[in-house]
Amino acid sequence: MTAETVIEIGQYAMRTVVFVAGPMLLAGMIVGLAISIFQAATQINEMTMTFVPKILTVFVVLILSLPWAISQLTGFTEDMFARIANM
Repeated sequence: MTAETVIEIGQYAMRTVVFVAGPMLLAGMIVGLAISIFQAATQINEMTMTFVPKILTVFVVLILSLPWAISQLTGFTEDMFARIANM
């Protein structure tokens, strides 16, 4: 196994992680930003007001993107097993 192969596998793994976790993180960030702007405008500083909507949003996005995420992870796993078999 060469250094280039290890770097390629690492990049593929990191790209897969970003693709799978990205939609949930982006949705949580957008909701958090919207709630922060609302809190700054109304001067309401309630902690549960930021925590609960972000958790619900991440959960909904997780449920909606789960089939796609599973296919991404399955493709990554199959590719890694194929690489192991070729060694």
